[in-house]
Amino acid sequence: MEKDLLPFEKIKRKILVRRKSVTSSKFGCEPDKRSVKELINYGIVNIDKPPGPTSHQVSAYLQKILNISKAGHSGTLDPGVTGVLPIATGRATRIVQTLLKAGKEYVGLMHVHKEIPEHEIYQVCNEFVGKIMQMPPIKSSVKRRLRERQVYYFDIMEIEGKDVLFKVGCQAGTYIRKLIHDIGQKLGCGAHMAELRRTKVGPFNENTLVTLQDLTDAFYYYEQGNEKYLHYCMQPIENAVKHLPKIYVLDSSVDSLCHGANLNVPGISELESGIEKEDIVAVMTLKGELICYGNAKLDSEEMLGERGLAVKTEKVFMLPGTYPMIEKNQ
Repeated sequence: MEKDLLPFEKIKRKILVRRKSVTSSKFGCEPDKRSVKELINYGIVNIDKPPGPTSHQVSAYLQKILNISKAGHSGTLDPGVTGVLPIATGRATRIVQTLLKAGKEYVGLMHVHKEIPEHEIYQVCNEFVGKIMQMPPIKSSVKRRLRERQVYYFDIMEIEGKDVLFKVGCQAGTYIRKLIHDIGQKLGCGAHMAELRRTKVGPFNENTLVTLQDLTDAFYYYEQGNEKYLHYCMQPIENAVKHLPKIYVLDSSVDSLCHGANLNVPGISELESGIEKEDIVAVMTLKGELICYGNAKLDSEEMLGERGLAVKTEKVFMLPGTYPMIEKNQ
């Protein structure tokens, strides 16, 4: 349904051309053409987290399976919660910062503590859509103070007795267990979360999930010389920025960005519409490779101009030397 979309999924962006350019085939590599070896050290696995282990433990299991020294997950799930847990590998690890702030979706089972007329349940749940004030639970990683959070949608899928099957889309940092508790308080009878599964983290959903066992088997076949299964499990880092607005730069601008330089307007070839000042934006090559991400200092229309600071670089992912250093750029 159209209404069951996270905010970035509703935005329709157009490509705006500032300066037509062609990228050289001598440098870089289209993300979908990277080797499995590259993906293992610079990619994303969308793990279907099982019940039991913590998110950190799942990340550690993945490191052991792939025999790598570094991996990072995209936001903690309680041990009993299952579902979408994108884990970045090796050099890609820092990309999870953009996913931590992305919208999330969950499917869960709420158990209300006494029989309540269905229309009342629908009415009260609907009152929790939009901006809500939420106190983090006692066991949480953040300071306990009232925080405003956004619930994008709360759909009741089925009610059977005291059990309510629901789907909720919400801003990062929304505690679903606490949300259910607060709904129970409003109903006047109490409620608790019986089961929960995460179904979306930004651009990642259940369509690309793989289990730890899938990954283990795929890596075994990879070591036997068959890359097909591991190629299926591993995704390029670029899939982790699908929810971000994008700016595409000239080949001549790439290397200075790899060294941490900010992006100035003359270095831009194309960009997406709808960029606003201070948006987090992904800066890409014309082959669709992620170079870095940063804060937009101009909006889309202003970036079509002749000069100005377009993006203040925050984190760089592409290695220097991937594209040639050219004296005159940006």
